[in-house]
Amino acid sequence: MNEVNFLAEKIYSSYGAVKRARGCFLYTAKGVRLTDLYQEGGRSILGWGSEYSSAFRIFKNILSRGITGSFDTFYSPLTTDKIGKKSQLSKAVSSLLNSERSVFFCSSKQKALKAAVSVDSSSTFVYRPWNPEFINWAEVSCVIIEPPLSWATSLCILAIKSDSPELESKLLAIKDDCDLEKVPAPLCSAITRSIYDLISALQNREEKDWFVYDKVLTKYWTRKGPYLFPKVPKDKYNDFIEHCLNCEIVISPIFVQPSIVPYKADFGVFKKLLNNPFLY
Repeated sequence: MNEVNFLAEKIYSSYGAVKRARGCFLYTAKGVRLTDLYQEGGRSILGWGSEYSSAFRIFKNILSRGITGSFDTFYSPLTTDKIGKKSQLSKAVSSLLNSERSVFFCSSKQKALKAAVSVDSSSTFVYRPWNPEFINWAEVSCVIIEPPLSWATSLCILAIKSDSPELESKLLAIKDDCDLEKVPAPLCSAITRSIYDLISALQNREEKDWFVYDKVLTKYWTRKGPYLFPKVPKDKYNDFIEHCLNCEIVISPIFVQPSIVPYKADFGVFKKLLNNPFLY
């Protein structure tokens, strides 16, 4: 069974449907508030809803203009870049990576990786904000970005240095792998805004926002920045997922994908886990 579906079914069977999501919390039909450490694999690292992000306000604004077709807009990344102009998305990504970038949409991380490796296999990385390992992103040829937009999608951005000597010669091959040339303008504009929101958050969130929870979290995870890597053995991880859920905590359902420290949650959200430890 798909791990994400496994988690979704466990949440539903225990607490009913999720009726609302705000910040790092999920509010369920049975009136229970769950603290979300999964955070859609990092896509909601800025928080659910609009508390820390204006992306969905931008989405609704662009949607109201009716530009939802396959024509070019100011928000589309590919055709505007081809004629020497930068789209809003490419400007945002270039600002994030501190280097001029041409950007492409892919429907999955796997397709983005395939395209990136075809350009430069020795300088391809997946972007992770607050990366515990220092990487000079401006020097990386190909960067794969999972947009920090709290939206359940596998869509990825491939950002290639605009001065890459391989870019022009391999453009057709890149487009074959990056199979989403036309992303609807409302979604593209929301993704663009989420990139700028991330740039802002990078200046404001730091170690003091994460270590305050170490008393309980480091018993079960190794923390690197906001990311939590499990100490619980893999063969007991599903049991740990259910134990945390019983303690009203949602963790990553995928063993190799880290959970994330909830931003500005009260320490009391971990009280049940603290009082009812998981034995492994």
